Amino acid sequence: MQVFNRPSQIEDSSRTRILKAAQRLFARQGFDGTTTRDLAAAASVAEGTLFRHFDNKKAILIEVATQGWIEILTDLLTELSEMGSYKAVAQVMHRRMWNFQKNADMMRVCFMEAQFHPELRDRIQSEVIAKMTDVAEAFFQTAMDKGIYRPMNPKIVAQVFLGMFAIAGFSHNTLMEPDASPKVMQEMAEGLADIFLNGVLATET
Repeated sequence: MQVFNRPSQIEDSSRTRILKAAQRLFARQGFDGTTTRDLAAAASVAEGTLFRHFDNKKAILIEVATQGWIEILTDLLTELSEMGSYKAVAQVMHRRMWNFQKNADMMRVCFMEAQFHPELRDRIQSEVIAKMTDVAEAFFQTAMDKGIYRPMNPKIVAQVFLGMFAIAGFSHNTLMEPDASPKVMQEMAEGLADIFLNGVLATET
């Protein structure tokens, strides 16, 4: 049995190496600045092996970014569902932002390259964002049913929340310095959570 399984294990291993190498190179050199020769060398495979697994370089980018978005949003929604209070949004945001720093290469590919490739953006929207929005919508609907959040359209709330989360992703290289301190990240997370939960209008007296 091991003899028959070995080829597929080797294929899986080379495919995984290609995707990891692509994530690293696309993040540092950009998609256009990375050649298939670069990818093959970084993954320690023959250049022809790339095309056994993927039709072209763009297909590799789409796979890297799509899987990255799935991982990012799955982690977010899992943590959201496990938080002890529906008001603990700042804790979720802070942990996710801290995780962004640890996965900087993936974040750059997921958030940056999607802006320049419509087919990638469309796939992420249809296969990832739409499905994750449905999950988040159900979460916020439950909070409304319990009287914790005021009644409103839960789909819009879910879209706003995921949009703020995306801003937190961009903040690693835009709103905050790349080497931002834990205190700065905490302040950013608390600010986003406060705006999400309380809005910006002063409380009427």
